[in-house]
Amino acid sequence: MLKRLFAIALIALVTAAGSVSAEETERYGKQKVVYHINYDGGPESKAYRGAMRNIQNHINAVGAENMDIKVVLHGNGLGLLMTAKQDDTLQTAVSSLKCQNVSFHVCNNTLKGRKISYENDLYDTWDEDIVPSGVAELSRLQQMGYTYIKP
Repeated sequence: MLKRLFAIALIALVTAAGSVSAEETERYGKQKVVYHINYDGGPESKAYRGAMRNIQNHINAVGAENMDIKVVLHGNGLGLLMTAKQDDTLQTAVSSLKCQNVSFHVCNNTLKGRKISYENDLYDTWDEDIVPSGVAELSRLQQMGYTYIKP
């Protein structure tokens, strides 16, 4: 219970800290971005934590109200949500981003090919988060004008 309260307080703090000035809003304008994660997080999930920090820093600079962010996970990238099942720091990062309207898109091809159950094996993942193909989703979003970033 204490961990959950801490996570909620941290989310509120991060969201409040993410407010940007009118000058910054003018500089960056509205942005549509897709972050691509298909790699292993490495020791202590360092790469996953770094990616979550990159996304939060992006929001802090531009403002959540000016962002439309999608995170596409496929292949080894599903390890982010698998690791988050037991990692409070990653749980907090994912939950905080979701509270700022970041959506996570999970590749169904990877789920099937690796026999992963999104209900049991991935943190905070729902049916509406599943896309048929991670790579096809990346292409679709880029065709819709999303800027591609691979942290």
